[in-house]
Amino acid sequence: MALQCGIVGLPNVGKSTLFNCLSNAKAQSANFPFCTIEPNVGVITVPDERLNKLVEMCEPRSVVPATVEIVDIAGLVKGASKGEGLGNKFLANIRETDAILHVLRCFDDDNITHVDGTVDPVRDKEIIDYELQLKDLETVENRMARTQKQAQTGGDKVAKMQYEVLKKFHDALIEGKPARSVTLDTPDEEKFARELFLLTSKPVLYVCNVDDASAVSGNAYVEAVRESIQGENAELMIVAAQTESEIAELDTWEERQEFLNEIGLEESGVSRLIRAAYALLNLQTFFTAGPDEVRAWTFIRGSKAPQCAGIIHTDFEKGFIRAEVIKYDDYVTLGSESAVRDAGKMAIEGKNYVAQDGDIMHFLFNV
Repeated sequence: MALQCGIVGLPNVGKSTLFNCLSNAKAQSANFPFCTIEPNVGVITVPDERLNKLVEMCEPRSVVPATVEIVDIAGLVKGASKGEGLGNKFLANIRETDAILHVLRCFDDDNITHVDGTVDPVRDKEIIDYELQLKDLETVENRMARTQKQAQTGGDKVAKMQYEVLKKFHDALIEGKPARSVTLDTPDEEKFARELFLLTSKPVLYVCNVDDASAVSGNAYVEAVRESIQGENAELMIVAAQTESEIAELDTWEERQEFLNEIGLEESGVSRLIRAAYALLNLQTFFTAGPDEVRAWTFIRGSKAPQCAGIIHTDFEKGFIRAEVIKYDDYVTLGSESAVRDAGKMAIEGKNYVAQDGDIMHFLFNV
């Protein structure tokens, strides 16, 4: 699944440094490759110890981890919503992503000039938020103008529902709130909202880029950001991008782990960030495992067995008969698929089975 997270931020906040760290993400979880699709797009391996354990047990000829695409989006200036600077390119690129990693500078350094002269991550956040909200407001108002008359005079229930949803978004945006802060009541409202492709409806992870000393517990800048996003339905995490770049340059896992221990971290911020991006997209993992291949497959939380089968091949979904499901813990405890079968721990599931994170599945189909 080619799902994308876009890294955004003002100049000199550490956006490119973080992207470059992510480009070395192979160092954080086994030796899986990082590849570049274009100069600013990277396919990043999702760290998962379960995959490593299955590889150890199965000794397969091939290993395929789960991945997320990370896009380093062009910078933004005030007025981007009106086409200033690289505004149109920025907005086009961000529209194509599924989620946003918003990097905020939360460190002082006299050697790195801030575009606005002083370090203020809340102000920086508001600059980008404001531009995205303006663009969304334009989208909503244009759609409202087309829908209002039909909703009020035509007796069209669908148009009325759409207008009410648009009104909710309009009220939130006028108050300076993102579209994702709006609560929708029905599946039809949610479906219509998705069709609007509002920029501020995308899930956001605010990445507070701190100095080495603040890598574990953060600082006053981080707390200010945390306070500012209350009620926004967004996530926050702390990363020391410069420190991460130093970790990425170390040759061995042991050297990297020693470095992390010295600064009080159990794992790198890059590994945490990749997993957070995966979770931000509401993604989970099921596995196929055997001597030929161990592979992590990405699915959207709540997907049923036939949908998961279709991720492997469309024919699997079309001709779905049943799924053989092994729980990861049972596989590891009992040691092999045959042992799981003998113990009666393999479940036979039908079309209504909701896949669970970590399931090991094989699909039977007929087309």
